[in-house]
Amino acid sequence: MSKTPSPLVSLIPILILVGMLFATIKTFGSDALNGGSQLSLLVTTASCILIGMVFYRIPWKNYEKAITDNITGVATSIIILLIIGALSGIWMLSGIVPTLIYYGMQIIHPSFFLASTCLICILVSLMTGSSWTTIGIALLGIGKAQGFNESWIAGAIISGAYFGDKVSPLSETTILAASVTETPLFRHIRYMMITTIPSIVIALILFAILGFSTDTHSVQHIQEVALHLEQRFTITPWLLIVPLVTAILIARKVPSIITLSISTILACIAAAIFQPEVLREVAGEESLFKGMMMGCYGSTSLSTASPALSELVATRGMAGMMNTVWLILCAMCFGGALTASGMLKSLMNVFIRFMKTRVSLVSSTVCSGLFMNLATADQYISIILTGNMFGEVYRKEGYDSSLLSRTTEDAVTVTSPLIPWNTCGMTQATILNVPTLAYLPYCFFNLLSPLMSIFIAAIGYKIARRPKAEIHPAEVEELAA
Repeated sequence: MSKTPSPLVSLIPILILVGMLFATIKTFGSDALNGGSQLSLLVTTASCILIGMVFYRIPWKNYEKAITDNITGVATSIIILLIIGALSGIWMLSGIVPTLIYYGMQIIHPSFFLASTCLICILVSLMTGSSWTTIGIALLGIGKAQGFNESWIAGAIISGAYFGDKVSPLSETTILAASVTETPLFRHIRYMMITTIPSIVIALILFAILGFSTDTHSVQHIQEVALHLEQRFTITPWLLIVPLVTAILIARKVPSIITLSISTILACIAAAIFQPEVLREVAGEESLFKGMMMGCYGSTSLSTASPALSELVATRGMAGMMNTVWLILCAMCFGGALTASGMLKSLMNVFIRFMKTRVSLVSSTVCSGLFMNLATADQYISIILTGNMFGEVYRKEGYDSSLLSRTTEDAVTVTSPLIPWNTCGMTQATILNVPTLAYLPYCFFNLLSPLMSIFIAAIGYKIARRPKAEIHPAEVEELAA
């Protein structure tokens, strides 16, 4: 029987990964996800396997099986990611997202600007599944023209964007957290609302107070952005039928692949009806079918009167998801190697010593997720490592996987833009041209979410337990022991 590596030895691959990612991010910056981070994961996987095979005599077949099992477990999520790539592209070209932005911006009033900015970014990120949205650039310009501090505006933008990114069924991080913890996607989203809604409500109240305490100017920029949208797309309430149908399917718990596929098909039909000129421009000819296909699978760009708006309506399609798919596959290899070598179990045993209660379990998960964000400088890798490390502990303690998936997102997804050297922190600071440490104190939602996760665990509100039917008799004996 192979000897289990000690916690110190088990830390070696983690330290190698941190070193590799530090060098990669320093060299490539926000482009690290284009291959550098993936290669870092593979190199770290190789070092983990080498240590296990040479010093602990762990056979290669164990690693091969663990890696294969990990990749098999995320196969459905990879399919969902590809469908989401198609959906996000065609939702933009069909005018659905521009329509939502257009109507959303009508609610902006100077006194409510910061709260409205947060709400608009929530809306956009919910519909696009991405927190890296350039609508923030337009809102930043509007806010500065009205006399608001740019750090306040950036905080409102990031708070709203990461709320949507956290709970949107189109978000890569949402799908990843659900996949890694083996939680059904829509169950994961519904359970997150318990901590997410209170956090965003408090954040909106704080932004409203800041807004009322500031002398403001005109709303000219808002009108300009709305005009540019009208010039580029056919804006009509009829387009809202597609997100409405999607919301109904989600509420009725229709499987995510079916829901997203239906939504994509409806958006293609809407694009052909309401945005034929846009599809022809994308296709470069008269073929609407070609324009729809290109919108679903490839990168597209449309010219508008505003450079920031042109960047916002640019799409990536299914092809734009390939870096994430590649990253997931490489991370699954690393997770499989850690599991097969016994290193993951060895590291978890250290954490288990501090997990005496429900609160300590959730708190340890939050601290671990934040540490992973600091150490690996990437939210995707942090989600995968946190989910893998704590999955067995939550299962043995009788908690439903949705508690782990929610805590992981509360700890990892929303804190990633608060770390200057994290890919998210670098990207937001670059896009908004506001230093990370300048906007950090005003990202109220991001700061509140991990604290809210611990608070909800402390009061014991709706803590999800595993159904008795899912608990094997052997686990009952283990728990009793």
